[in-house]
Amino acid sequence: MGPAPELAEDGRIGILETLPADRNRLNLSALLTGLREHGYIEGQDLQIEYRSANGQDDRFPVLAAELVRLRPDLIVTRGTPATKAAKEATDTIPIVFTAIGGPIGAGVIPTLARPGGNVTGLSAFQRN
Repeated sequence: MGPAPELAEDGRIGILETLPADRNRLNLSALLTGLREHGYIEGQDLQIEYRSANGQDDRFPVLAAELVRLRPDLIVTRGTPATKAAKEATDTIPIVFTAIGGPIGAGVIPTLARPGGNVTGLSAFQRN
């Protein structure tokens, strides 16, 4: 994984998620805590743009395009459909994915060692 992207002075992070924010509080809280630990405070120097497909995968392309138009410094995705939609929507904004079982098989990255492009992240995939 390469170095973390630097956020602009007034940073903006797009989040593309399957679940609505009220059903994703633990994950969102953990992300905001980590950002605070690195000096980024939502509402002060950081804006979060949260978009949820509400369990409807066909909404991801429209939501991803909407986030890209907002020009965030980074897009965080959860799940394969969200990640694929974000990857299709931009090849310049960094994308960090979570909760993907097999990102190579899903066509999200070419290899785990060198994901390349603008996409990297965390996988639940394990080798036996």
